[in-house]
Amino acid sequence: MCISMCLPAWGKVELNMNDNLEVYLSDSAEIPCHYSFTDADKEPSFVMIQWFVRAAGNTTRMRIFYGDGSQQIIDNNTDYSSRINVTSDHKGTILIIKNVQLSDEREFFCQVNGLAAGNAERKTHLRVFAPPAAPVIEGVLTGISVTNSVPSKVASCEAQNGFPKPNITWYRNGLQLTPSSGYVNVLTLVTRESSGFYSVQSTLEYNVVKKDKDSHFSCEVIFSVPGAIRTMESHSINITVHYPSTMVELWKELPQGLVKEGDTVQLRCHGDGNPPSPFIFTREQPDEDLESSGNLLILSPVSRKDSGLYQCQPLDAVGNKDVKGEVQLTVHYLDPAVVVPKDSEFMLKGEGLIATCNALSSLKTKTIWYKDGRKVGEGNSLHLTDATYETSGKYMCEVTAPALPTLRTSGSIHIIVQGGPQMVGEEEAVQLEEVTGRTVNLSCEVKGHPPPSITWSIIGSQSWQEVVSKANDHVIHSTVSVLVTSDVSALCNASNDMGTDVKAFSIKHRGAFGDSETSRLSTSMQDGGGVIIVVIILCLLLLAVLGSVFYFLHKKGKIPCGRSGKQEITKEKATKDDIVVEMKTNTKNEEAVLLKGVNGEQKGPNDQVTVVVSE
Repeated sequence: MCISMCLPAWGKVELNMNDNLEVYLSDSAEIPCHYSFTDADKEPSFVMIQWFVRAAGNTTRMRIFYGDGSQQIIDNNTDYSSRINVTSDHKGTILIIKNVQLSDEREFFCQVNGLAAGNAERKTHLRVFAPPAAPVIEGVLTGISVTNSVPSKVASCEAQNGFPKPNITWYRNGLQLTPSSGYVNVLTLVTRESSGFYSVQSTLEYNVVKKDKDSHFSCEVIFSVPGAIRTMESHSINITVHYPSTMVELWKELPQGLVKEGDTVQLRCHGDGNPPSPFIFTREQPDEDLESSGNLLILSPVSRKDSGLYQCQPLDAVGNKDVKGEVQLTVHYLDPAVVVPKDSEFMLKGEGLIATCNALSSLKTKTIWYKDGRKVGEGNSLHLTDATYETSGKYMCEVTAPALPTLRTSGSIHIIVQGGPQMVGEEEAVQLEEVTGRTVNLSCEVKGHPPPSITWSIIGSQSWQEVVSKANDHVIHSTVSVLVTSDVSALCNASNDMGTDVKAFSIKHRGAFGDSETSRLSTSMQDGGGVIIVVIILCLLLLAVLGSVFYFLHKKGKIPCGRSGKQEITKEKATKDDIVVEMKTNTKNEEAVLLKGVNGEQKGPNDQVTVVVSE
């Protein structure tokens, strides 16, 4: 602030006043006016003081105060009649203006008149300051394209109700933007409100580039205050920049991991353009356009024919073949398993077989063989050696791709082992002991293919019957119920086209004796048991030979028979214990009993007959 020394205009009076006085709006302003009379021997007895005001740019001034040694008068009907106060002493006077208004920015004159002592007049320019409101910035709502050839409007900034007029400056990422032809334009609009305040609106036009998508723009208002310059900055904004794609990426979104036939595949394309552009999907070999939805291509269900190189290109980059995304899609497959031999395969007991299971696949496969849910082999080939009846059954091969566990297939082969009957169990002869009058169940199980038939030969009991007869998985099961009335010998005879087998049962009866008698009889029977069995077998062999002779003569027509085709052989005197032999000659269902000699050798089919012995 400048303080000038005022030389007297009339007489010898010195006035000291500030050239300028700065105050905030609504504050009080104190304008001092100090005077002294330099040429007088003593202070004049009469000093008249007057205050005047003049608006800037106006030549007319108006008195607002008068005072002398006897009175002080504030002029009426002025803007200051109720807002000023003046204090004076022998050294000067002070004009006090309360509640300073914008209209108070004027020149205030102090006039001092000491009559003969001289008079003088000086002035002070009162400056009023009102800081503006904080700046308000607004970015454009629509996107700005980098392809525009001239600067585009980016944002506007406004600072309202400031005094004196404020200024606005623009910043990008904290750096000031200065107008530059073809790159930066700043348009400013200043409005003087009816209240006297200034409002400033500034518009920034800028030639945006792609990297401006991450730029922040702000504005700053610069304004004056008493004795200083101050600034206020707006918040920063980010603008939307539109630019074409320069990089595109294509990837398989679903499914995760490897793809197999039957899956639904989703290919998604993404470019770095803004706004996101629609895409064109194509597939090489063959070259074809594919229907898609926006940036997503759905293939469902896929097959191996869908394998290939897929591409996507944004529409905003059409014409630039380098801007595209690519992905190689491989659809993995596993063809149905082929088993050789297929379906059913017959084997003879003791034979061997190699079965193979193969499935064409795009991945490395693993093959496991199962039988009845149990693993029996691994690899493409299954080796079966020395076949037994336990070898029979369904064999399943399961082919999987370890890299893609959900990819699996299977095949099967049914193995049928053929051979003569084979009794289940290790015992060829079973010896039992039972009390006379009791019923005993005799059972035998036979394996074989074709399924064998079972017949029973019972010696020593007329009361017997078959109570169970069933077949399951090449196993024939038969159970007979025998009433024990004496010693019983039973043969379970099994036969098919491949051979015969027999299982012998021996039941020794015991009466209702005391313990000692029972023990004696049991010991006696055990000592002679072996001899009895040999005698029975020899008798059966004799009967078989006789039966064969009679059968041969019957076929030759040498012996006439009745309608039943049976020949009874009896002794002259039949007793209760006599043995009756019945020969069955039904050739269709002829079932031979495999008899065993004393030395355990099996007899051939030509040496066998079915014998039913009843008491």
